[in-house]
Amino acid sequence: MTIDLRSDTVTKPSKAMLETMMQAKVGDDVFREDETVNQLETRIAKMFGKSSALFFPSGTMANQTALKLHTSPGDQIICDKYAHIYNYESGGASFNSGVSCKLIDGNRGMFTAEQVIDAINPDAYYYSSTRLVEIENTANRGGGSCWDFNEILKIRKVCDENNLGYHLDGARLWNALVEKKQTTEQYGEVFDTISVCLSKGLGCPVGSVLVGDEAIMKNALRIRKVFGGNMRQAGFLAAAGLYALDHNIHRLVDDHKKAKEIGEVLAKLAFIKIVEPIETNIVIFELNNDVNEKEFIQQLTNKNIHIISMGTNKLRIVTHLDYTITMHDKLIKVLQTL
Repeated sequence: MTIDLRSDTVTKPSKAMLETMMQAKVGDDVFREDETVNQLETRIAKMFGKSSALFFPSGTMANQTALKLHTSPGDQIICDKYAHIYNYESGGASFNSGVSCKLIDGNRGMFTAEQVIDAINPDAYYYSSTRLVEIENTANRGGGSCWDFNEILKIRKVCDENNLGYHLDGARLWNALVEKKQTTEQYGEVFDTISVCLSKGLGCPVGSVLVGDEAIMKNALRIRKVFGGNMRQAGFLAAAGLYALDHNIHRLVDDHKKAKEIGEVLAKLAFIKIVEPIETNIVIFELNNDVNEKEFIQQLTNKNIHIISMGTNKLRIVTHLDYTITMHDKLIKVLQTL
């Protein structure tokens, strides 16, 4: 039995999801004639109270399209130092949109409205123009941390007062919604654009969706084409998304419960320096200085348990729908005997 906890992207489509995919009604989506893609886009747009949505092959492409919709070359984006758009999208902000990032030193991937105010550049020709504030919920490098919605609203006010766009990288927003008992409509009212992932947590093989109102989204299809993201009979993939929306959101609480139980076990181990707060399905912990990270990972690998390094003796575990209770029990026992 292999236990893969490197990410919630390692899941495989279930038998029921595969059957749904094979029954999808498809067409050429470049001509906007794929019935299932159109159905998915319409449904997610409606969930967030937006007029427009577009299906993408990846969350990175959805985010990069959003950045380009909001900015012009030479502009600047405000985001956290741990932001996915800055750390894990291959420098796409500068490569694709010609923009720079003003990094905020936040707390577990989150920051305050006051910090946003301080990060806005003065209105002078020798500064880059601040055009967009981007946040990530849940924050990956923050250990799946969930934003305080009141702070999100305060940042919205700052954006309105300074004529700034507001984008949410909601790759794991589903986790935050379930954990905090919030709604998609709440987020749709606040953000100009939102990207949501279907292959993180929800078990789909591929896909993310970008939502926004018509005015901001009018060039999204063209930008997706420029990025090479247009697909033909993509309805087979969109069908997986529709299935996931029906079956795989509310069960995320199970992933959160298992992650917290793992954290409780890790916190009792003498060789663990710290376990960061656990809110959703991500566990980040740090080994003591005298523990060799590679040797620790190898011990787990020898028992067919796979986790990921974040550098400097920090490690990450991510629970997901393919991580069964049997696997969970085995992991707990292995950790307790290391």
